[in-house]
Amino acid sequence: VRLIPGRVQIVAEALVGGVYGYVRDVLESDTLARRYFPLIMTIFVFILSLNWIGLLPGITGFGIMGENHGSHGLIPFFYPAHTDLNMTIALAVIAFFTIEVAGVLAIGLWKYVGKFINFSSPLNFLIGIIELFSELARLISFSFRLFGNIFAGKTLLLIAMFFVPFILPVPILAFEIFVGFIQAFIFAVLTLFFIKLAVSDPHAH
Repeated sequence: VRLIPGRVQIVAEALVGGVYGYVRDVLESDTLARRYFPLIMTIFVFILSLNWIGLLPGITGFGIMGENHGSHGLIPFFYPAHTDLNMTIALAVIAFFTIEVAGVLAIGLWKYVGKFINFSSPLNFLIGIIELFSELARLISFSFRLFGNIFAGKTLLLIAMFFVPFILPVPILAFEIFVGFIQAFIFAVLTLFFIKLAVSDPHAH
């Protein structure tokens, strides 16, 4: 923004530059870092923002009365996004396809497929099938890890507000702010490391 940065710009440059340097070190390539850093950073900021917005007081307090899952009650206009499995699955699908496309672009289609389908020996074939199932399992682990942690936090806060309305929710809310950050960090870093594995040559020593 400015050639001679102010305090805010110095902090922003340090944060962005630090994360970019970490991505570059993990991927061991400036080209790959420039390609995937925007996605990794966007995933982190997007998940973190939704996690923290979902903790705002009254986020589910505004809505209309109507039929809600078979019972009459309040249908909120806003809702903590990651307590909906549809949202976390959508993020998992984006991460999954990014990882697969990164592998194909880096080492070629046939060499990448060869990581999972290898007829050179029975042992390599078995290892490839296990790798294929572990690759597909990422869709489940990505989506349910984020969903489970955020949903559990929301449920815990509701229980705490019911029993001890003004005291108990405060430390739990502080903990959930921390959990929201950690879950965004884990999702982004796992995506980064899985990209690193995908772009690695299977025949490299």
